[in-house]
Amino acid sequence: MKSIYRRLQVSIAALVIAGMSFSAAAEVKTVTISQAFQSMLYLPLYVAIDKGFFKDQGLSVIKETAGSPTAALSSVLSGSSQFSIHGPEWTAIAASKGANVGVISNAVNGAAVWIATAPDVKFTSIKDIKGQKVVTGLMPTTSTSLFLKLLKENGMSDKDVDMIQVPLGTEPAALLGGQAKVAVLYEPGLDQVAIKGMKVVLGFPKTYGPYAFSSITAMKTVDPVSAQRMVNGMEVALRFMAKDPKGAIEVAKKEFPTLDPQVVENAVTRMMSENVFPKSVQITPAALKISMVTQIALGNLKEQPVFENFINETYIQNAIKLK
Repeated sequence: MKSIYRRLQVSIAALVIAGMSFSAAAEVKTVTISQAFQSMLYLPLYVAIDKGFFKDQGLSVIKETAGSPTAALSSVLSGSSQFSIHGPEWTAIAASKGANVGVISNAVNGAAVWIATAPDVKFTSIKDIKGQKVVTGLMPTTSTSLFLKLLKENGMSDKDVDMIQVPLGTEPAALLGGQAKVAVLYEPGLDQVAIKGMKVVLGFPKTYGPYAFSSITAMKTVDPVSAQRMVNGMEVALRFMAKDPKGAIEVAKKEFPTLDPQVVENAVTRMMSENVFPKSVQITPAALKISMVTQIALGNLKEQPVFENFINETYIQNAIKLK
C-alpha cells in the first residue's frame, strides 16, 4: 500500500508541476542562472534567451558568469542563483558530499573535445603522439581529463607525452605559436587553429558517443514552476537549433562578436554535425554513466550517482511533451 501511495504522490506532483507551468503563464518569474564561462558549449541557453523562448514560458532569465564550474555551482548552493550550467560531474561531487542538488536538464550531450596537430605530424592513432609535446587546459578541466582517460585506455599515461598545461582559452595560441605540435581543444579554439591550417585528427564526440557533458543544476528545493519553465525553454531552444542551424549560428555570432564569424560558423556546424548538442533535454542513464566514469577514474568521485535521485525526470518528461 505504501508503495502504491508513493507512486500516486509522485504522479500527482508531476501533474501539479505541469499544470502550474502552463496555467500560471501570466505571472512572470525572474531567475538567475550562473554559467561557468561564456562558452559556445552553452549555445542552447543563449538561444533560449535570445529567441525569447524563456519569456514565452513566463520566465525572465538573468545570466551571470562565475568564472569556473565550482563557482557557478556555489552560487546555487548559496542561494544567489537558482540555476547553474556546467559539467554534471561537479553537481555529482557536491551531491556525494551531502549537497541537496541535482540535474534538471541536458545542455550538451557529446564529449566536446578534439585533438589537433601541426600539419607535419603523422597521426593514425593516439599512440602516434608518444613523446610529443601536447598542449592541454589547466586542470581541473574535462578536456584534459578526457585526454588522460584516452591515454589510459590505450595503455599510455601522461608520462608518455610532454604535457604542457595552460590556462583555458590559451591552448590555440600555444599550438599556433609552436610551443607544441599537438593540442587538446574545446570549440571555438579548435576551429581557430583549423582555419590556420592545423589538422583535426581526433574527435571525442565520435569516440564516446552520447556523453552528459554540460547540464543545468538546481537545488532539489528549487521553485518547481520556475524549474519547469527553465527546462521547457531549453527544450524549445534545442528543437529550434535542430530545425534552424543557421538561426543558431546567428545567435552564436551575437554572443561572440570578437571572434572571426567564419570560425563561429565552423565551430557551431561541427558541434551540431557531431551531435554535441542534444535534440532534447533528455539525459539517458548511459550518457550520464560514461560521463561519471571519467571522474571516478580520476578519483574525483567514488561511485556513480543513482540516476533516479540525481536527474529530475519529471521536469524533463513534461518538457518533452510540449507541443
